[in-house]
Amino acid sequence: MKALLFALPLAAAAAAHGYSVETVAEGLEVPWSMDFAPDGRIFLTERGGQVRVIQDGQLLPDPVLRLGVGSGEGGLLGIALDPDFEQTRKVYLYYTYGLFAQNRVSSFVETDAGLSGEQVLIDGIPGHWFHDGGRIAFGPDGMLYVATGDAGNPDLSRDVSSLAGKILRIAPDGSAPPDNPFEGSPVYSYGHRNPQGLDWDAHGRLVSTEHGPSGERGFAHDEINIIEAGADYGWPLAVGDESAEGAAGPAFHTGSETWAPSGAAFYYGGIKEWDGMYMVAALAGRALVAVDPASWTEAGRHLQEYGRLRDAVAGPDGSLYVLTSNRDGRGSPSEGDDRVLKISPDVYQNPAAASREPAGDDRVKTSPDACSPGLDWVQKAAGGGACVRPETARLLAERGWALT
Repeated sequence: MKALLFALPLAAAAAAHGYSVETVAEGLEVPWSMDFAPDGRIFLTERGGQVRVIQDGQLLPDPVLRLGVGSGEGGLLGIALDPDFEQTRKVYLYYTYGLFAQNRVSSFVETDAGLSGEQVLIDGIPGHWFHDGGRIAFGPDGMLYVATGDAGNPDLSRDVSSLAGKILRIAPDGSAPPDNPFEGSPVYSYGHRNPQGLDWDAHGRLVSTEHGPSGERGFAHDEINIIEAGADYGWPLAVGDESAEGAAGPAFHTGSETWAPSGAAFYYGGIKEWDGMYMVAALAGRALVAVDPASWTEAGRHLQEYGRLRDAVAGPDGSLYVLTSNRDGRGSPSEGDDRVLKISPDVYQNPAAASREPAGDDRVKTSPDACSPGLDWVQKAAGGGACVRPETARLLAERGWALT
């Protein structure tokens, strides 16, 4: 009965914001990153070296890969599936290895037996007990973007010959694209301390979260940066509102408050309050923080009852998926931690379409009378739909999440 009484106010709080929260998987060991396969499966990493798969809403009992990895803030970190996964079956991983902690990005091929056939794409990324970065993501251009930390050596972030403290951009085969800003180099931007989140908005802008200093240049001042090719983001010369010659300032920083922002995602879906927001999973902040990119200001905090949050990813079903990180040595784990949470709109089905059963090309695609002025109705590829802004509708169609 106590558990039920505890759950009721949480459900009521979520409902007040127009969403519901469901635990998709639990009992995970420090999950760090996740990505979706075209068939709806979720691939996720556990920092201790396991790749896990959720299929049809169930966590498969056995990992599809086990790696020997480094420890501290390192380990098995980022994961990204090839944009052409149905043909290549390739899964990309960022992980820490070796006694002296270096990081690498490798691809693996999925077979019936799991993941195998490692191909090292980029190696020798400096690592440390702290500041290993680790997020990877494919951009709209088909290139793989890699966030690396300064490995506890701030000077490395300013050295464009070093892979530390950077956002890297590589082709799926590991080569440096010819249009990268530094000829023959994977370096895309520099002057980063410990970038953790990567996602693109509806206009194709790459936006990153980054941990601010924890004593070496004061404290807090976590950042959100709009990433430009060849740009310098100032670490360690500038923090917060400080400026440094030639350095780009952050779009947003947290001032004297520490969020420890990790994975982040632009949300374009049926939760009206969140539509178009940059949703940031905060570790020290213990919340999912909505940031409005129109003004780069905080627009609300959610999921504060779930502790430390590590990643936020927009799912192909219009939901937002979030990883908790309460077993990472800095949290207070409760029964069931760590978890994959699914945050869905309370009401996603268009009432004008509810009376019709979608069938083939006869699915209802538009219903202007059901949406407020300035919003378009989009039909989800997975069924149901939502009223969203026109730019959101275009992005959902481009990603294959909505019918055109």
